[in-house]
Amino acid sequence: MAIVFWPFQPRPWRTTGLLAAMLLTQACSSPSTPATDANGTTAAPDSTQTAGPVAPANSPLQIVAQFREPQMVGVAVLPDGRVFADFPRWDNNPVMPIAEVAPDGSIKPYPDANWCTWNETLRNEPQKHWICPQSVYADNTGMLWVVDPASPGLRATVSGGPKLVKIDPKTDKVTQTISFPESVAPRKSYLNDVRVDTQNQYAYLTDSGLGSLVVVDLRTGRGRRVLSGHASMLADTTLNIKADGKELIDPSGNKARINADGIALSQDRQYLYWKPLTSYNLYRIKTEALRNPALTDAQLASQIEDLGKVPACDGMEIDAQNNLYLTAFEDHSIKRRTPAGNIETVVQDPRLEWPDTFAFSGDGKTLYVTTSAIHKTPTWNKGIGKQDQPYYIFKMALQ
Repeated sequence: MAIVFWPFQPRPWRTTGLLAAMLLTQACSSPSTPATDANGTTAAPDSTQTAGPVAPANSPLQIVAQFREPQMVGVAVLPDGRVFADFPRWDNNPVMPIAEVAPDGSIKPYPDANWCTWNETLRNEPQKHWICPQSVYADNTGMLWVVDPASPGLRATVSGGPKLVKIDPKTDKVTQTISFPESVAPRKSYLNDVRVDTQNQYAYLTDSGLGSLVVVDLRTGRGRRVLSGHASMLADTTLNIKADGKELIDPSGNKARINADGIALSQDRQYLYWKPLTSYNLYRIKTEALRNPALTDAQLASQIEDLGKVPACDGMEIDAQNNLYLTAFEDHSIKRRTPAGNIETVVQDPRLEWPDTFAFSGDGKTLYVTTSAIHKTPTWNKGIGKQDQPYYIFKMALQ
C-alpha cells in the first residue's frame, strides 16, 4: 500500500541572511506579546496573513517563546528548567535547527554552531551535524536526546545521516551518537519521535515515513526495525483528517496519510504506546517483548493491544498518574486519556494551531506544548503559506 507522507516541496536552501530571518521572542505569560525578529523589532505580517487567533480570557496557556520563522516542531525541558526547541529542515534551512531557548526568549545553537551547520561541503561528516533533526527529548536523568532522520525536505535520507544523539547538558557535549544503517532507517524512512528507558537502557523510536518502530539497545548502540508495515503502524486510508475544519490535501490532490508518529512510555516502563497520526486508533505493547530480539514480527504483532479510539493527534506523553496526553490538532485542544480509558479535554484554545509536541517540567507539574501549524504550510494550501500567528511554546500548570 502506497503511503503519502508529508510531500513538502522545500524552498531553495539559503546560506545567508537566515539568522536575521529567524524570529525570536521574549518570554512572557501574556498572550498578547508580539513575535520579534533577531533585531528586536516587531515582525511584519506577510501579505497572505490574516489576524491570528485570540486567546480566550480563561486560557491556562502561558507563552514561553514564540517564533515567526522558520517552523518549529519540538520542545524538551530539563529537570533544571532549561528549554530546548528544534526546527527541522523542511521548507527552510534554519541556522539553529536545535536551539536552547533562554528565559528572555532568545535562542542559541545547540550544542554549538558547528553541529547546527549542514551543507554540501559536509556530506562526508553526516554524523557530526544536524541534517534534519525532528525530535528533542529529555530523559529522567537530565540527558538530552536528538532524533535526526536526516531527510531534508522529507525527500530521502542522506547516506550515513540517520542517528540518535545523546548530549550531556552539564557539559553541552555529545556523549553518544548511534548511527542507523539503511536496514534500520531506509532511504524513505523518517524517524520521528523517541522515548528513552534509562533503567533498561533502551530507546524506542517511530518511523513515520514507512510505518515502523525502531528499538535501540543503548549499551551496544544497535538498532532493530520491528513491525514495519504492520497495520498498527500505518495511516488509516479511509479517514478524511481535518484541521481548522479543512481536509488536508496536497498539491497533487492526495489526502494526508501519515504513519506511526506519536509515542509514549508508561511510567513503569512496562508499556510503549503509539499511533499513526492520521488514525483514530491507539496501540500499546509490552516493552519486554520489544527488547527480546528473538521474537519475530509475527510474534510481536500477537502482543499488540488495540486500545480503541482516541482523537487524531501528533504528539503524546504520559504523566505520573498514567494519564495519556494527546495533541488533538483537529479541534485546537489538548486531550488526555485516563487509565480507565475516558477522554477528557484539558484545554481548548484557538492558538493551538496544530499542537505538536509535549514536554513535562522536572517535577511533572507543568506541561509544555509546541504549535507547528503544519496545516498552514504551503503543502496543504495549494502552494501558499497561510500561517497567521507565531509558532508557540506554551506551558500550563496541571491540575
